Amino acid sequence: MTSQGSTRQPKYQRIADALRTAIQAGEYGPGDRLPGENDLMAAYEVARMTARQALGVLQNEGIAEARKGAGVFVRSFKPLRRRGIQRLAHEQWGAGRSIWSDDAGERELVVDQIEVREVEADNRVSNALGLPPGAQVWARSRRFVLDGKPVLFATSYLPSDVVGDSAITRVDTGPGGTYARLAELGHGPVHFREEIRSRMPSADEAERLVLAMGTPVIQIVRTAFAEGGRGVEVNEMTLDSASYVLEYDFDA
Repeated sequence: MTSQGSTRQPKYQRIADALRTAIQAGEYGPGDRLPGENDLMAAYEVARMTARQALGVLQNEGIAEARKGAGVFVRSFKPLRRRGIQRLAHEQWGAGRSIWSDDAGERELVVDQIEVREVEADNRVSNALGLPPGAQVWARSRRFVLDGKPVLFATSYLPSDVVGDSAITRVDTGPGGTYARLAELGHGPVHFREEIRSRMPSADEAERLVLAMGTPVIQIVRTAFAEGGRGVEVNEMTLDSASYVLEYDFDA
């Protein structure tokens, strides 16, 4: 039988819960400074480490952010709503619009750290694209920044025998992006498959996305298929979990 004491939440968790409830009730709005460590120590009669852990919980959840020398503040960043089905519709990229623009809405989405190169496909990519081991693919890596906050890092892999010498091998692929160019090449996507998992980031991912310690990422791997079932793209995306809401809307 479990004793009552062992089932009680740690003090830092109870403080974090109280602060979270206050934020949800509107007592602290976006951009407001939360009580500091000294305030929490006095209010809850706890040690500094306990107060620090409580604030750390909210930072790890993406609710709050620390500003050096100023304190911890309620995060004012509005999460993106990623509509996983609508954003891939032909009407989106077929009309010359980027599928990423559907996520950002009216907010400015900046793409940086763009790198385009031809590489040898590893087993994971070659299997997904139905290529022989060691086949050449074009890799397109880019980071997406919204409101000054890195939110996503993605790398797409496309068969060299399909996209070689096309605009897909250049930094700027033109209106409609990669999928519009694939359609012009006679390999437009007609079916997509996405696999989603949550995990902790690698050191490189945490640095690229400027993640607070303990913040998990969402990994989405999408494979695009052309008519006849040939895989024409594998896109490995790493998302800041605190920056996204994943929405899937479909008929029964």
